[in-house]
Amino acid sequence: MSEDGYIHITDEVIKNSIQTRKAIFDKNGEVHYDNISAFIKSMRGSDPDATVFYLARALNGGEDPMFLARRIAICAAEDVGMANPNALVVANSAMQAIHMIGMPEARIILSEAAIYVATSKKSNAAYLAIDAALSDVKNKDTGEIPMHIRNAPVEKMRELGYNEGYLYPHDFPGHYVEQQYLPDQMLGTKYYKFDWCFWDKIG
Repeated sequence: MSEDGYIHITDEVIKNSIQTRKAIFDKNGEVHYDNISAFIKSMRGSDPDATVFYLARALNGGEDPMFLARRIAICAAEDVGMANPNALVVANSAMQAIHMIGMPEARIILSEAAIYVATSKKSNAAYLAIDAALSDVKNKDTGEIPMHIRNAPVEKMRELGYNEGYLYPHDFPGHYVEQQYLPDQMLGTKYYKFDWCFWDKIG
C-alpha cells in the first residue's frame, strides 16, 4: 500500500504476482492440471528428480494420494509397459498399501513407486497395440473367429465344426505350433511391435 492509502497495481506488480503463482498449488484449478501433467511427463521422460519434485508439490498442496497412485499405475502400463511389466505390479502394490496406510507414510510408498516407474525402461507398445486393435474392431469388417479356435461345449457344436482341427500348443516341442488365430480378413495384421529401447536406468 502506498502513502496515499491505495494499492497501485502496476505492470511490475502483475509480473511479480505471475512469477510467484508458480509456488501456489490449487488442487481444484489450473495448477492441479499443470502439476499432474508435469509429474506424468517426468516419469515418462525418465527423470526421477523431477518426478519426486512434482510429487512433493502435489502432496504439499493436499492432492489425494490415491489419485497420485492411480496416475503412477497408468504410467506403469502406458509408458513402461512390456519393457518392465513388474512396474505395474509395483504400482498396484503401492495403491493397495496407500489405501491401507494413508498419509503421512503414504508419501514414502508414492515416492518409491514413482521413482521405480521413472527409472524403468520404457515401451508404449501395449498402449499402441490395444488402441490399434480397438480402432479396427470399431471401424472395419474384421470377419469371424476361425472355427478351429471356437469353443465347443456341446456335441452339436462339434458336429458343426467348432474346435475341429485345433492344435494344442503344449503337445508340440517348445509348447508352440503354427496355426491361424486371426480371422481371414485380418491375417497378417500386426498390433504388438517389439520395439522398446534397451538402456540402463538413469543414474
